[in-house]
Amino acid sequence: MDHGFVYVLGSVTGGSARTYVGWCVDLDQRLAAHNAGRGARSTRGRVWVLLYAERYESRREAMSREVYLKRDRPFRAALAKLL
Repeated sequence: MDHGFVYVLGSVTGGSARTYVGWCVDLDQRLAAHNAGRGARSTRGRVWVLLYAERYESRREAMSREVYLKRDRPFRAALAKLL
């Protein structure tokens, strides 16, 4: 299977909400990696929760959507309010 997911994580530390957008093939494994400090450098030292995810038939589609969501600040801000 060549599917992929794009996801948005959220974290609150010291009253400050942050979001992180990424892509993967296994959401549970990727979230566990972020929370264990093995994810992206910018996610280390925080506790993350999954706020949003989309499934795509190909990794290429997921990566393309990731780039779009990284730039969609209003969407990410709306998700951050869920924290």
